Amino acid sequence: MSDHVYKIVEIVGSSPDSIEDAVQRAVARASQTLREIRWFEVTDTRGHVEDGRVAHYQVTLRIGFTLED
Repeated sequence: MSDHVYKIVEIVGSSPDSIEDAVQRAVARASQTLREIRWFEVTDTRGHVEDGRVAHYQVTLRIGFTLED
């Protein structure tokens, strides 16, 4: 039976395409080094503007993963 005890880390994902893509990139990259990722929470959304247009999206995520035995 699982204890449902989690460790939380904060990361920032970015994308020139969309907020959703920034989230996908962040979770995919985190999963390369963190095992047992269970959830994420977007805590902040930002963007970079160039010449009056959105040039880049950034999202801050809290990533929750279970601790190993």
